Amino acid sequence: MPSQPSQPLDAAVTEAVETTPATSPKPVVAPQAAATIPRIQPTDLVYLGAFRLPAVTGDSNWEYSAYAMTYVPSGDPGGPADGFPGSIFAIGHDHHQLVSEINIPKPVISESKQINDLPVAETLQPFADIRGGLVGELEIPRAGLEFLPGAAPGEAGRLHFCWGQHFQFEPDPSHGWCELNLSSPQPRGLWRLNGYTNYVTNDYLFEIPQAWSTRYLPGYRLATGRFRDGQWGGLGPAILAYQPPDTPPANKAVLTDVKPLLMYGRQLPDTPELEVNDAWKMNGYSESDEWSGGAWLTLGDRQAVVLVGTKAIGKTWYGFSNGVVYPISGDPNDPIPEVPPFPHDARGWWSQGIEARLIFFDAGELAAVAQGKQESWTPQPYASLRIDRYLFEPGYDHPRQKRYSVGACCLDRERGVLYVAERCVQQDEERSVIHAFRIGAEHK
Repeated sequence: MPSQPSQPLDAAVTEAVETTPATSPKPVVAPQAAATIPRIQPTDLVYLGAFRLPAVTGDSNWEYSAYAMTYVPSGDPGGPADGFPGSIFAIGHDHHQLVSEINIPKPVISESKQINDLPVAETLQPFADIRGGLVGELEIPRAGLEFLPGAAPGEAGRLHFCWGQHFQFEPDPSHGWCELNLSSPQPRGLWRLNGYTNYVTNDYLFEIPQAWSTRYLPGYRLATGRFRDGQWGGLGPAILAYQPPDTPPANKAVLTDVKPLLMYGRQLPDTPELEVNDAWKMNGYSESDEWSGGAWLTLGDRQAVVLVGTKAIGKTWYGFSNGVVYPISGDPNDPIPEVPPFPHDARGWWSQGIEARLIFFDAGELAAVAQGKQESWTPQPYASLRIDRYLFEPGYDHPRQKRYSVGACCLDRERGVLYVAERCVQQDEERSVIHAFRIGAEHK
């Protein structure tokens, strides 16, 4: 099983994020200086390699998987002392939305991108439905998972989750939690997030560091958010902080302790989409982007909030993947094109190309938004990291209906390891591959 030394991420694979000048309307919030929190840079990340997901049968599998996952430090207590303790809980096949727990084998770098070079994770808990009937059938599901430790020493902690779908015109309850025992998850929820549309709340879910929360938003320990293509959720990804209740409220209750940290638009009452303005746009935004995972990185006193996803490259259009444009002006006189044959018959937002990337946000700027010192659209990514070079099969593959390169991510904060899921690897029968990046040398 070939293994190479870990690989620093050099300047060739990082870039400053492009800027787009815009004329801003009169702000609601008079801008104030953001807190100064030193930044983690893309060059602080070191690629460690990857591992495979197990081939399983039964209620679900790892094909078309890993749109939600979380790291649990107490998982796999009997595992080897290989530097990669803990476990990962993740959602399997998109159509099933079931959760399984796996161990974490030591990642391996395959220079030739041969899937058999990689170690294979083992199942710790088989696939199970953690929703307990709280969530009905979903069309194009969106989901997030995050483990949060118990407040008191010795408490096991809980698996927090959110679920939604592509179209949601009503403010459906979306968030809840369950226990770590997948054979008896005992789910609680679902709850709504204080008047915010599902288009900004129910996809990625990740922990807010205790120190940041204590200083800027006491009690707010979870970040949740979503990027909704086509401007429904604003002109960029959204992140909201919320405070998980100590005692679970009733089903369909509204959680009021919710604060936007990042939102490229304005929530209006009783509307499913955000009000948008070109002056509130994320730099480099494209309607066909897909930001599908998030993590709050820490390295000593330095921080970065990162989103992982599939960045649109080149021209973007609404229509079909072969370049045929479908009108969206609302003019009834616009000609309607014929639907192209397979594999270009799926209508949606498309671009000339795609790249897997991480984008980095300043934790101090998000603190300023949380405290009402800046608008939610003021923070911009300060850097991005291209990771196609590490993937086994980056880019589009239209005959296989593959349009996104990566899915979710999760973080082992203690050891500074970020895990990123590459989706639909044909070499491995469409199963996901998990890639690992170390954050800084001091975590070794």
